[in-house]
Amino acid sequence: MGETVEIFYPNGFSKICNATTNQNLENESHQFDSWYEETIDEDLKWSFALNSVLYKGASEYQDIALLDTKRFGKVLVIDGKMQSAEVDEFIYHECLIHPALFFHRNPKTVFIMGGGEGSAAREALRHKSIEEVVMCDIDQEVVNFCRRFLAVNRDAFYNKKLNVVINDAKAELEKRNEKYDIIVGDLADPVEGGPCYKLYTKSFYEQILKPRLNENGIFVTQAGPAGIFTHKEVFSSIYNTIRQVFKHVLAYTAHVPSFADTWGWVMASDQPFSIDAEEIDRRIAEKVDGELLYLNGASFFSSATMNKTVYLSLLNETHVYTEEDARFIPGHGLAHRL
Repeated sequence: MGETVEIFYPNGFSKICNATTNQNLENESHQFDSWYEETIDEDLKWSFALNSVLYKGASEYQDIALLDTKRFGKVLVIDGKMQSAEVDEFIYHECLIHPALFFHRNPKTVFIMGGGEGSAAREALRHKSIEEVVMCDIDQEVVNFCRRFLAVNRDAFYNKKLNVVINDAKAELEKRNEKYDIIVGDLADPVEGGPCYKLYTKSFYEQILKPRLNENGIFVTQAGPAGIFTHKEVFSSIYNTIRQVFKHVLAYTAHVPSFADTWGWVMASDQPFSIDAEEIDRRIAEKVDGELLYLNGASFFSSATMNKTVYLSLLNETHVYTEEDARFIPGHGLAHRL
């Protein structure tokens, strides 16, 4: 006997299909009516059972969905790609924000490119030395519904140290005279037709971003999937591109369950990264409000040790990210369909 199942495909499309069930194995308490399906690669998909769809639509820049999933809680999806999930977003955001702020001696100012959901700002604001966080996101609609639905970030959005700017991060950095201790790339993944891929290029890093860093400033960016089968999509290229611009570059990774993969970040500065695991633990205890759930000194240095395959790929990568020669992860942004 067939059962009707609604599957929400990437980029906000939905489809009703018939799912055949084995009556002998059927357990009503485990049957879900709605599923979300994300394309990981051409021959690989990843599905989540849903409680509800809180929002589904398209802004001027990208397709957006906010889903309430049974396994991962509330999930933000942009251009068909999971951006963060309620139950494990702390892994991604602790790794994105805290290492750079620990390696800087006295960080006071942070500029976040993207980050519209507010989680990156939340983590930065936990550091006692921080005086200002600028969160610059291109999409007012993303910021508005994350402010409305993501209660975990409500305090961050109302923090007086947070300055929310709605603009393209490239244009905003170009027009500003201020320099920052930390610049963070909390951007959507580079997908073809998406709004963010130009912010992963050598020219952007060299001509616009780096001049906006203070003398001892640190840049850190999310750098896409970094798994054994996926790290060559964009991770190795982003790493090599940043190496062309900064003297000291460090890649690190962590497994994020809701992403169904290992994820990568790249941190860079013209000053060496010279503190050890014990010093990171000391700075966590002294400089951060509350307990971190994922990161400590030992886990960070472990995350910066690549397996042999990824290490060799990073070592031998020659591709430099440009607007004319960009790499993308599987999927398409809104502009690709226009």
